[in-house]
Amino acid sequence: MKATEVGAVMTTDVVTVAHGTPLEDVVRALAEHPVGGLPVTDDEDRVIGVVSTSDLARPRPRPWWVLLFSGMPGLGRARTVGDVMTAPAVTVGARATVTEASWLMTGHGVERLPVVDEEERIVGVVTRGDLLRAVLRTDGDIERAVRRDVLGTTLWLTPRALAVAVEDGVVTLTGKLERRSDVDAAVRAASRIDGVVAVVDQLSYRVDDTRPTRAAAVEAGESVAGT
Repeated sequence: MKATEVGAVMTTDVVTVAHGTPLEDVVRALAEHPVGGLPVTDDEDRVIGVVSTSDLARPRPRPWWVLLFSGMPGLGRARTVGDVMTAPAVTVGARATVTEASWLMTGHGVERLPVVDEEERIVGVVTRGDLLRAVLRTDGDIERAVRRDVLGTTLWLTPRALAVAVEDGVVTLTGKLERRSDVDAAVRAASRIDGVVAVVDQLSYRVDDTRPTRAAAVEAGESVAGT
């Protein structure tokens, strides 16, 4: 089982601008491409910020494109991308899951994220629409995925070994497993399934295998009551 990664749904044909790009060029780029913002990169393609239509608009009372081309007051001293961009940029790695990217967007109130490699160089852009298309699944689809991938693949159980309920993307797991580590594994695996919003853990276990046994504690030289 493997959750969908950002790299599988991102757009790789990315329009970027440099720190010193004139605002007039940014306006033209935004007009030519149906996007709400552009990543700002340095000479080595590392993302250093983002410039959006809202960055260009505030705090001017009239539309930014009118002010820009009319030369009316409102732009102040802003002349280049570096004067108005939002920095640092909120970015995501290509190996992140679509769920992790969605949490980032929600937490920062943005609709798109530059996708970067290990050295923070731009490799793509992912939008909320990209993520929604990747995770758009019915509750029934999610339940079947949980029974197949969590109960079957992760725990090696039959599909009906646990009660699985899904409502609006929230998965509730109910039942008893042999080990506490199995409970933790089940919750983690379910949370990684595309379309899952949250996992409600109502599982119990027979043996807590996450605590050291008396023999293991003695072997490790730990103090054991009664010895």
